[in-house]
Amino acid sequence: MSHDREIMSYELFGTAIRELAQTIKNSDFEPDVLLSIARGGLIVGGALGYAIGVKNSFAMSVEFYTGVDERLPMPVVLPPVPNKLDLTGLKVLIVDDVADSGETLKLVRDFCEGVVAEVRSAVLYEKPTTSEKPDFSWRATSKWIEFPWSVLPPVERNLG
Repeated sequence: MSHDREIMSYELFGTAIRELAQTIKNSDFEPDVLLSIARGGLIVGGALGYAIGVKNSFAMSVEFYTGVDERLPMPVVLPPVPNKLDLTGLKVLIVDDVADSGETLKLVRDFCEGVVAEVRSAVLYEKPTTSEKPDFSWRATSKWIEFPWSVLPPVERNLG
């Protein structure tokens, strides 16, 4: 069934991060901080932080997807919520793995508006269905994406 899916390996992830980082570096935007959307955005944000040389990072947990093509009616911010005072006046790069509907990116962008000096967003994959177009993306696809960190089920406790 992989014919209707975009498969990302860890090796391809490394290539994607370097190419996305180069796109960001070639732009006129130099972020002070990365704000990664948990969970998929944490992995992307950490790697991207190294690739563009930004050490300052925050995370914002947002729940939206509950399964393959299954989502809540709207994204929900989970605690702890970043303190807006810590972001005041900074140039923020919001980072996530995919811009699908755009709802999550919009929620986090709205959270930053009026507080930060400038906000932009970066994702690995952008879907044509997104209502919130990211400023930077590595690849466009309409397929469901299988990321190497989320394709397998969680590890079970081994009592043997």
